[in-house]
Amino acid sequence: MQDHLSQAVEKMRAFYDITPDAPIYQKEFGYYVLDRWIEEGYLRPRSEVADYERYLQETFGYDEPATVALLGAGWTEGALYPAFEVKVLEDRGKYELVQDTSGRSVLCFKGRRSGFMPEYVDHPVKDFRTWEERVKWRLNPNTEGRMERQAGEIQAAIAGAEVGKFVVQRSVGGYMYLRSLMGPEDVLYKFYDEPELIHDCMKTWFELTDAVAAYHQRFVSIDELFLGEDICYKSGSLISPDMIKEFLFPYYQQLYTNIKRRNLDKSRKVHFQIDTDGNCLDVIDLYKSIGVDSMSPFEVASDCDVVAVGRQHPDLRISGGIDKRVLAEGKEAIDRHLDSILPAMRRRGGYIPTCDHGVPEEVSFENYMHYRKRLLEYAN
Repeated sequence: MQDHLSQAVEKMRAFYDITPDAPIYQKEFGYYVLDRWIEEGYLRPRSEVADYERYLQETFGYDEPATVALLGAGWTEGALYPAFEVKVLEDRGKYELVQDTSGRSVLCFKGRRSGFMPEYVDHPVKDFRTWEERVKWRLNPNTEGRMERQAGEIQAAIAGAEVGKFVVQRSVGGYMYLRSLMGPEDVLYKFYDEPELIHDCMKTWFELTDAVAAYHQRFVSIDELFLGEDICYKSGSLISPDMIKEFLFPYYQQLYTNIKRRNLDKSRKVHFQIDTDGNCLDVIDLYKSIGVDSMSPFEVASDCDVVAVGRQHPDLRISGGIDKRVLAEGKEAIDRHLDSILPAMRRRGGYIPTCDHGVPEEVSFENYMHYRKRLLEYAN
């Protein structure tokens, strides 16, 4: 296991260093298909496996985890503490309206609240009053017990760093956070109509995220700041470059500066990754201007071509870029797709191939295993 870990760490270091023609680190973005494969008998039920992540790693030939995540600052929504009570608000026959941990009203299938995208019916922040009464106090970094919840993650990060793993501070990005508070439509109006509210929300985001990172940095150095932003859709960015620069970047720049300044190991480079979703091509240079040097997941359906991006941005670390739809089309289509990407990206370096989102339900186990076999041929 130690040899496998050492190899994985070397591959991850080659990724960060953008080393040409180095072995490629192996992992996957995620899955929506596991239940189907379990039902068809290709995978063991979760109840029979103590560590399902390791089981998938061994089944599909992924590398040992070479990064260790520090959480506590949110990911797809803000790190509310205490969270809202989860409760049923309304019975709608086959569906139920549920209040989730972020205070949103979401429409779910009755008896099933995960594994699909619910309908978001309402959000907790309407104005300054609802922001302060319902949410802001839940983002206080000094709330008793908040930081203590990170003890296990900190110990895992210390242990991981001792064997060469890269420590990643994850946080919800500013746009994703604002959208979770106000909803995807209302937040766009508030950028224009209530900029003071947006800035107060972002100031609160910064104070919490910076405090969480500072607490972690008392014990371990950080190798990467990774923001879950989801700021792009099929045709481009969901807000304008001017809005990004006004409402997001001042807080990002200060956070990134503080993390670099506080690192216990002053010689360690701190990378900066953004998970954009969608078509990010028009904002790559914009994010690079504040130090972002890694992006994901480069969705092919949104016209993202990682080979072209790799040529245009030789200093950018790239993850994703494998068209999840192709995996359902058959072996020949998979071969053509990988042959169009992997030779060029292996020569370039700085690339981790994964599906550009979770492996969809229509992908057969046979097709996925063929994909993994071909990817391993390129990777080693």
